[in-house]
Amino acid sequence: MNLRLAAAAPIMGAALALLAACGDGNTTNTAAPNSIAAAPAPAGQDWTQTVSKTADGGYVMGNPNAPLKLVEYGSRTCPTCGNFGRTATRPLEDNYIKSGKVSYEFRDFLVHAPDLGVALLGQCAGPAPFFGMLEQMFVDQDQFLSKLESVPQDFQQRLQSMTPAQQAAAWVEHLGYLDFVKQRGLTEAQARQCLADTKGIEDLAKVSEVAMRDKQVTGTPTFFLNGEKIDGASWPQVEQALKAAGA
Repeated sequence: MNLRLAAAAPIMGAALALLAACGDGNTTNTAAPNSIAAAPAPAGQDWTQTVSKTADGGYVMGNPNAPLKLVEYGSRTCPTCGNFGRTATRPLEDNYIKSGKVSYEFRDFLVHAPDLGVALLGQCAGPAPFFGMLEQMFVDQDQFLSKLESVPQDFQQRLQSMTPAQQAAAWVEHLGYLDFVKQRGLTEAQARQCLADTKGIEDLAKVSEVAMRDKQVTGTPTFFLNGEKIDGASWPQVEQALKAAGA
């Protein structure tokens, strides 16, 4: 993936582009009829408190040995992903992850120009606050996306001469994400260090490249359950797949 080209792409018709880029790329689902037994969490905890970074570049919540492994490739600026985050978080955690039957991994997928910077900020504080920050970004998503409806021409022109790290910082400042994460525990110095992290940028690009090449991910959100692509992008569809698999 050419991050310079992706981040500097023209933003004309941004609202339409955001909608068009979300919600495709899902195909099939395999069902299993047998119910899976719950697994107790470590003493004094529940499974939603178990969060770690994965070798595939995502962050996973839940029982590491959960028999059902749900993976989402999502964009933090995708309205369909935002709708899933707002409607699915509580029932997914309360009814499936806490039981130990299901683990949930989110992998940032770079679809839109601002995604790089927003994902860098979302991952900046590490595993423990990752899913809380993700949920809050989706809850407040509309306030950021409204600013994409009229991006100044001079701002777009300035992006053309910037490096990917500079573009990432420019986007999060323009959309208000920098102030957003500062209000939620990150210092400005921490945020800017993450935005300038060359390895972090390369790692995020690799996640998207591998997903497109090896898993035929073409849009967001795209869900996999135990490696099988789920036919659907909404919580009712994902929940149906979980139930069919025995959750």
